[in-house]
Parts: sequence; structure tokens; C-alpha cells
Amino acid sequence: MAWSIAEVARMSGVTARTLRHYHEIGLLIPASIGANGYRFYDEDELLRLQQILVLRALGLGLPEIRAIVDRHTDPVVALREHHERLLTERDRLDSLIASVTGTIAELRHNQEMGTMRKINQPENLFAGLDPESYRDEAARQYGEHWENAGQRRLIESSSPEELERMQREATAALVRMAGLMEAGTPVDDPAVFTELDAHYAQMTKFWTPSAEEYACFGAMQAEDERFRAGYERVAAGLAEFMRDAMAAYAAARLS
Repeated sequence: MAWSIAEVARMSGVTARTLRHYHEIGLLIPASIGANGYRFYDEDELLRLQQILVLRALGLGLPEIRAIVDRHTDPVVALREHHERLLTERDRLDSLIASVTGTIAELRHNQEMGTMRKINQPENLFAGLDPESYRDEAARQYGEHWENAGQRRLIESSSPEELERMQREATAALVRMAGLMEAGTPVDDPAVFTELDAHYAQMTKFWTPSAEEYACFGAMQAEDERFRAGYERVAAGLAEFMRDAMAAYAAARLS
């Protein structure tokens, strides 16, 4: 049995435009094309599409996905591998859920006690987050600028204690930025720029972005749900504050 592109789009939730794009890049080739130019898909293509969508949901880019699905010609073997990926992702999400739940409980307790908001162990805000997944997202956004930055080499050459220290410092910086935001500090205030001086200096250990790239990176973090979630666990609205502050900093000090 063959299904038209419209039928595949309806059953999968993928737009016909996306399916045509997958065809154009060789990721999902229709079983046949009618005399009228209509694309038709068989069961093999539907199974391949399922693999593609699973891997997309796991955050992989299209080149990575094509390499994986091309490597596996046996759908059972492929699905077993994807199943393992999904289980790993479930464990990561469970850790994130536990982190967010603990933060909510701590903040509510402080509110009920009438105390100012304080996070006892700010490094725990980022439990379950995978910096490598952010690296992959940035690589897809900025290509060789990020790939050549040496972040992987820095991570691999750092001890667990050094990595923990860097994470604590980054978290502490976010808490300070949240304090500035909640105090109503303008994004172009010298105090905000002082924090971003350190932020930019830390980034240059991995990659030296131009003014445009630094501002775009701030925008990407506010839009990407994984980056955004990390900021929002510190304070509501922090993702947008960082985005606007990074744009102002880029215009003032990097242009």
C-alpha cells in the first residue's frame, strides 16, 4: 500500500513542505513519484520517517540523523538503538524534573517563611543539564566558529573539580544577573556590563564571537527551550533579560 504526501503529512504531523525538503536532501526519498509529480510512500519510508522524527525529538541535526538511519538497514536493530536513546533521554528528563521540583519547593518554603528568596545550593539548579547538548545546538547555529572553539578539548582536559568550579561560577553569575534584573537595573547599566565582561571572557575560552554572533547567541538562548529552562529556573524573565543585555553589550563594547 502506498500513501500520498498529504496522507503521510496528516498521519505524522510533519508538513508536506518538510517532507519535500527531506526528499530534496536525500533523507527520505518517496517510494515512487506519479506522472503528476505527486510523491507516494510505502511502509519502508514510514518506518524511516519514524526513525527520523525520534532522532529529531532527541535533538539531533539532519546530517547526524541521515548518517544514523543510513547505517541501519534493519528496522528492528534501528528501533532498538533509538529505544536506548529514548531511555537515556527519559533518565535525563527525570533528573531535570527532580531539579525543578526541588527548586520550586525551596522557593515556596522561603516565601511561606517570609524570607527573601535564596537558593542554598545554586549549582543544583543545573542538575540534569548536559552542556554537550548545548554545544551541539550552538554548532548547528554557528558551524565552524563553535566547532573550532575548543570547548570539547577544554572539557576533556579539565578535572571533575575544575568543571564543578566552572559550573558554580556560572551559576553564581546568573544569580547575580537575576538580582540586577529584579532590582530594575537597565540592561545597559555598568553593573550589568561588568557581569557580561566576565561572561564574554569565559566564552572566549571556547570561541571568540563577533558582536553580531554574541547578540545572536543571546537570542538563541532565549528561544531554545533547553537554554531558556536553565535561566528560568533561576528567575522568571531572566532569559529575555540576558538576551537584551547581551545585545546591548555587543552594540556598546564589541562593535
